[in-house]
Amino acid sequence: MMATSTAQTFRTFREQYQGTKNWVYMDASARGLLSNGVRDALVQYVDHRANNGGDKDWMFSMAEVARQRFASLIGADVDEVSLTKNVTEGINAFAFSLPWCEGDNVVVCPDIEHPANIFPWYHLARQKGIEVKAISAEDGRVPLEKLAGTIDHRTRVVTVSAVSFAPGFRAPLRELSKLCRAHNALLLVDAAQTVGVLHTDVEDLGVDGLAVATQKGLLGLYGMGFLYVRKAVAEIMKPVYISRMGIQLAEAHEAAVGDPAAFTFAKGARRFDLGNFNFIGAVAVAQSISELAAVGSLNIEQYVTSLAQRLATGIAEVGLPVFGGAEAKDRAHIVSIGSAIGDGHDSTDNAVLSGLSAALLNNNVRHTIRRGFVRLSLHAYNNEDDVDQVVAISRDFVRSSKVVERA
Repeated sequence: MMATSTAQTFRTFREQYQGTKNWVYMDASARGLLSNGVRDALVQYVDHRANNGGDKDWMFSMAEVARQRFASLIGADVDEVSLTKNVTEGINAFAFSLPWCEGDNVVVCPDIEHPANIFPWYHLARQKGIEVKAISAEDGRVPLEKLAGTIDHRTRVVTVSAVSFAPGFRAPLRELSKLCRAHNALLLVDAAQTVGVLHTDVEDLGVDGLAVATQKGLLGLYGMGFLYVRKAVAEIMKPVYISRMGIQLAEAHEAAVGDPAAFTFAKGARRFDLGNFNFIGAVAVAQSISELAAVGSLNIEQYVTSLAQRLATGIAEVGLPVFGGAEAKDRAHIVSIGSAIGDGHDSTDNAVLSGLSAALLNNNVRHTIRRGFVRLSLHAYNNEDDVDQVVAISRDFVRSSKVVERA
C-alpha cells in the first residue's frame, strides 16, 4: 500500500493525461501519452510561430533547456548530451565516429535488440572491415557469461538495450560496464525503453554512450532524441557529419564561420549537433521532463515496476503464460504474455494470443504485439485500477477460450 502523499502524487500526475480517460493505456513502449502541460506548451509554440514568425534565439534557448533537463535527469554534464532525431541517429553517430581499425569487433545480441541497434553494426562491418560478434540470447536475456567469453582484445564496443523492447527484461548494465572496462571496451546502451520510466544515472551505471528517443518513456514527440557520450570518449570521436552547431567558435551565432580551415569540434557530445534542431520536439520534452522530475525518477521506477509486478502476477494467476515467470527479478515495466520469442516484429501466429489481443482492444486496452508476445507496458499515469481491469478482461477471455494451454 502506498503512502497517502505518494498515492496523491500519482493521482495528480494521471489527471494530466487525457488519454487515460479514453483507454487503459499500456503502450508506453511504443509511444507514451502526452500531458496537458505538454499540449499547452506545444500550443504556445505554434501560436508564437503563427503570430510572430518565431524568435530564433528563443527557439535555440528552448533546445538548450531540453538538453539541460535531460542531462540532469540522467546525471550527466550538459556538454555530454547531443540533440538527435531518434535512437537510430544516436547509435549511428556513436558507431561511425570512433577510430576503428580493420579487425576490431563489436559484440551484440541481435535476438533481443531493436533493428536500430543491429543494422548500423553490419553496415560498419562493410564500411570499415570490423567484425560483428553476434551472440544468442538465453531465455530472452543477455547472457553475461557468454558475452564475457566473446569479448577479446579487439573488442571496441559492447552494445545492449537497457531494457529489451521484447520481452522487456533489464540488462545487467553495471556488470557489463565492469567487464567492458576490464577489456578497454566501450559500453553503448539503447535506452529507448528506460529513460523516463526507470531511474537512470549514467555515472553510476558506468556506460560510455546512451541513445534515447523522446516519444516513449520521456512522454514527448517523435523526431526528437538525445545522445549521451561520456566526455572522455567524445573527445576521441570524429563525427561523420558536422554543421556549425558542432563547431566550437567564439561567436555564438548559428551562421558564424570563423576560419573554416582551422575549425575545432564543439565540446563533448555537442560535436554531434546538426543544423537547426527539432524545436517543437525540444519544447515538448523540456516540459515533459520537468513534469517527470517533479515526481522523481526513483519514485516513478518504484511505482511503475510495482504495477508491472501486480500485472504479471494477475496474468499468471488467470492461466496465461507470462514470459520469464511472474516473479522475474529483472522485469521492468513491460509484461510480455507468451511462451517464446517469435520472428515477426508486430505479429503472432498464436491463435490464443491473437484472441487475447482482440479482447483487450475490444475493451479499450492499448497495447502492442511484439516478437510474438502480447506486450503490456506501463508508465506513471497507470494505476492499480488499470491493472485490475486488464487482469479481469484476461480472466474472462481465458474462461471463454478452449485453447489457452497452447498460448
